[in-house]
Amino acid sequence: MKARSIEVLLFDGVNLLDVSGPVQAFEAATLTGRARYEVVFVSLDGAPVRASCGLMLTPVDALKANSDADDLLIPGGVGIDEIAKDSTLQTILQSRAAQSGDGRLISICSGALALAAAGVLDGRSATTHWSRCEDIDRFPAVNWDLDRINVSDARVFTSAGVTTGIDLALDIIRQDCGPTTALSVARELVVQLRRTGGQSQYAMHLAGQFTRDNTLSRLIEKVVSQPEKVWTLDTLADESGLNARTLSRHFKRDLQQTPAQFVEYIRVDHARGLLEDNLPQKQVAAESGFGDVQRMRRAFQRRFGIHVSDYLKAFAG
Repeated sequence: MKARSIEVLLFDGVNLLDVSGPVQAFEAATLTGRARYEVVFVSLDGAPVRASCGLMLTPVDALKANSDADDLLIPGGVGIDEIAKDSTLQTILQSRAAQSGDGRLISICSGALALAAAGVLDGRSATTHWSRCEDIDRFPAVNWDLDRINVSDARVFTSAGVTTGIDLALDIIRQDCGPTTALSVARELVVQLRRTGGQSQYAMHLAGQFTRDNTLSRLIEKVVSQPEKVWTLDTLADESGLNARTLSRHFKRDLQQTPAQFVEYIRVDHARGLLEDNLPQKQVAAESGFGDVQRMRRAFQRRFGIHVSDYLKAFAG
């Protein structure tokens, strides 16, 4: 495989992790001394920029519409709102999107807003950071799903928030270099090769870690790691060492939902990840704890207001 060149756009206020996470994954894909990727750092005018953390970053060139690079990666950060308005950047992104071949446009976190502002995401499925739910209202032509970890639509790739840039890079490495290389990179970086579930599941997981005591936190860990287990209110109470009434009160206090709603939330998220891998619905229903397809379908209807089949049409790989 010829080394694939990836330009990384730098700008004032860029999130350093949005840059370093995927870039480090691409660098780690080097196998037996042979580089699989060549990363080139660019800015809009070729001048140095300051990351949001204060670190000065020096690109090697200015971003061009007619670059020889295969791919362009756009990270996010507090500066994305300003640069996304730049007409020069919008024109370049439109030009790069219209080029023939297999060149990719890749966004990390809120970098998707730059693609959206240029119209590149119109009619496509995409994701970005969960905190941008109000910002994306400006782009109604985009099929947004902020609960996805990453989304690929033809040659346009978007990812959720910060560390999910590594998840997206691993997916790209798997496509380009095969699962063995992707697994090697995941091991090098000590990350999961592929996370199931969406942003909401991880937000829920984090919320559990910051509850007032460790009881709920430990229980959440178990449900997230074993969604297929029979989790009735009684089994949840037994697992936590609390009575059912006290446990329900803790869920309402810390997570603003009932134990049953929480379990269904986690199972739906787990099922989404499996469905996106095109596994049979019967298998997905079993592995995510629904037991049968009809229960899973009803849960999807409650959560998203759509049937599983409609979800698959929109989001499955």
